[in-house]
Amino acid sequence: MAKPEEVLVVENDQGEVVREFMKDTDSINLYKNMRETLVYLTHLDYADTEQIMTEKLQLQVNGQEWSWKNLNTLCWAIGSISGAMHEEDEKRFLVTVIKDLLGLCEQKRGKDNKAIIASNIMYVVGQYPRFLRAHWKFLKTVVNKLFEFMHETHDGVQDMACDTFIKIAQKCRRHFVQVQVGEVMPFIEEILNSINTIICDLQPQQVHTFYEAVGYMISAQTDTGVQEHLIEKYMLLPNQVWDGIIQQASKNVDVLKEPEIVKQLGSILKTNVRACKAVGHPFVLQLGRIYLDMLNIYKCMSENISGAIAANGEMVTKQPLIRSMRTVKKETLKLISGWVSRSNEPGMVVENFIPPLLDAVLGDYARNVPAAREPEVLSTMATTVNKLEGHITTEVPKIFDAVFECTLDMINKNFEEYPEHRTNFFLLLQAVNSHCFPALLAIPPMQFKLVLDSIIWAFKHTMRNVADTGLNILYGLLQNVWQNEQAAQSFYQTYYTDVLQHVLSVVTDTSHTAGLTMHATILAYMFNLVEQNKITVPLTPTQGTVTNEVCIKEFTANLLKVAFPHLQDAQVKLFVTGLFSLNHDIPQFKEHLRDFLVQIKEFAGDDTTDLYLEERETSLRQAVEEKRKIQMAVPGIINPHDMPEEMQD
Repeated sequence: MAKPEEVLVVENDQGEVVREFMKDTDSINLYKNMRETLVYLTHLDYADTEQIMTEKLQLQVNGQEWSWKNLNTLCWAIGSISGAMHEEDEKRFLVTVIKDLLGLCEQKRGKDNKAIIASNIMYVVGQYPRFLRAHWKFLKTVVNKLFEFMHETHDGVQDMACDTFIKIAQKCRRHFVQVQVGEVMPFIEEILNSINTIICDLQPQQVHTFYEAVGYMISAQTDTGVQEHLIEKYMLLPNQVWDGIIQQASKNVDVLKEPEIVKQLGSILKTNVRACKAVGHPFVLQLGRIYLDMLNIYKCMSENISGAIAANGEMVTKQPLIRSMRTVKKETLKLISGWVSRSNEPGMVVENFIPPLLDAVLGDYARNVPAAREPEVLSTMATTVNKLEGHITTEVPKIFDAVFECTLDMINKNFEEYPEHRTNFFLLLQAVNSHCFPALLAIPPMQFKLVLDSIIWAFKHTMRNVADTGLNILYGLLQNVWQNEQAAQSFYQTYYTDVLQHVLSVVTDTSHTAGLTMHATILAYMFNLVEQNKITVPLTPTQGTVTNEVCIKEFTANLLKVAFPHLQDAQVKLFVTGLFSLNHDIPQFKEHLRDFLVQIKEFAGDDTTDLYLEERETSLRQAVEEKRKIQMAVPGIINPHDMPEEMQD
């Protein structure tokens, strides 16, 4: 049996037991094929499969065929048929397997032996959440065993223990917050009482995984009072360290320049980020406790970074201390946007959390040199607008004042620099356009022109995700403008021909063929407005008594003749006529566009296959979905951890 990707402890070419850092994709593909075959064989004759595996395991226990390789491949096979047996058969089989493996762990001596057996126990139990949910005693034993493995310093064992723990926590979360038969309290209380002892040997990133796992358990508690008590207990350790640092900083702010303190702050915030991800909206209890101090630290870190750049130039941003300070800023923003996206009381968020956030973050972003601006500021604002929608419309001008022009200056010199700022900037613009459009109409004309220019800049991008976002924003903007009759006519009079010219230039640019459907949708919408006489004002200053339809036909034809002088007048006329007569039918309109592009490309001797890129992508996506449907119909084919959310406990 090939190795599954969940297994991190492996034997290397020198025969040493080590942690695997690089995933072997060939091995993973081979595993998937083998796994599928094994599942089908189990369906054909589960008794035979069980017998073969049980016999092989006995030969490991009595030592006749004992070797790391044999044990590994056998356990990977056992883990891979999860869900393929009936529940009763699975129970009998698993009890035998886990008891034998635990016995083997006690029986064998030597760190390497124990590491291999531990990794196999963790893999097998992690693959059978259905069994664990049905057998509390076993679940408790397994989790306690994982806590033991968290003290095992052998390479990879702790990582695997934390990874398995989080999988079990997600799939069995409800069982940890209920009082089980024979217990005096929910198991979550026992975990929280001894959390210090459990995590004392873990590395920071492992602690973060552990906290996320426990957070999933707490999220399953439906009694608000009990849940609040659990959250307080859960965050006690990080809060003690946090309070200590805040106390020191209140006496002497320079402690926030000490590398060890900055590192600790970053780690505490990462713990909070992971905890918030798991707990969701109720995490407001913890966030409210640290919120204002956290924003003050954000401001302080920012001042320190700006001071260092002013004194030593932009190269200083590469220094470890400055990078740690930026981590604190990034994690602060990640925590806030993570919580806002999971919150369910927009009024409360706008009232209590948004004003201090904007106060701390916006001015700081505008003041900073470009190299010190965090792209997460833009993504946090985008998340906030997407979540709070109309509730935050009044704050949008303030957000735009602070981030719009200074970010545009960073990204409009070329298509390459600051890729994260670029992506997040347009996501923010998309969020505002979708949810707070009245705020866009309220900004001064010069600033609105900048917004439109930036949208045009976006859909001309060579980065496909930015170009797609730009096209979506433009289409949304055109539709939103039409909803506001007062603004619509003056908008079209000022910008219609400009926008049309830019969209046509992108449509006929061979590097943008991937967006053909969206190009067709936008052009069809624009030509339809003219054809239906919905625009009552003249679209060009020189048209006199000529109707808008005739005027735009001439305008489009002239643009195309100048760009492609080799085209015959009849070809251009036919194309322009089609743009008007087919604009009610997007698929036909798209075909019409594509035919025209083929004519252009064939003349230039270019390859025309990329004009069908979208169709190829769609058919590939459909093939993947079909395969997934077939797999979902066969119990055991889908890995239990890839099952949809509703299948979870």
